[in-house]
Amino acid sequence: MDASLFKDRDIFQKCLENIQKEVSRSKEDFLQEHFSKYDDPSLPPVWKTMEVVSFGMLSKLYCNFSDVDVKKAVAHSFGLPQYLYLETWTKCIAVLRNLCAHHDRIWNKRFPWKPQLPKRLPLAWIDTRSLRPIKLYAQLCCLAYLEQSIHPKSDFKEKVIALLYDKSQTITKAMGFPANWQEEPLWKE
Repeated sequence: MDASLFKDRDIFQKCLENIQKEVSRSKEDFLQEHFSKYDDPSLPPVWKTMEVVSFGMLSKLYCNFSDVDVKKAVAHSFGLPQYLYLETWTKCIAVLRNLCAHHDRIWNKRFPWKPQLPKRLPLAWIDTRSLRPIKLYAQLCCLAYLEQSIHPKSDFKEKVIALLYDKSQTITKAMGFPANWQEEPLWKE
């Protein structure tokens, strides 16, 4: 990895150290095979390395990348018109993922990161006017949007709807869900 591609060299160095730890402790067969054949460079090619890197680390790398045109291209590939949306969304999703992985409470949590929420997007989206971005609903909307851009036939949205089907509006409101949220284009399509 080339440090000159990143804005903050200190952040890059910490990321690189963490990536090297993640790769060295991985028991993945493809990495074991790689290291049985090669010992230079110290990291496998990026397409192998990224298989074992955490989502949080990917978020940090993306946010620290210095080439704005590349960041824009990545964001556009997910149907996002600005790279800043993807930066904030990946930070939020990394936090949500970690909370879930550690069985933390998320249902009425105030999240530390607020995703930037555009008014319009190329794919099905939501009305953001009365949305509370620090609540779970905003995080799930970002996740659902990215999921539909990656895998349009995913059943993620159906599973969220089914999970919340019989919950009272008091509970869904505590999670930041507006009334009739299932009628939003993002959740209907």
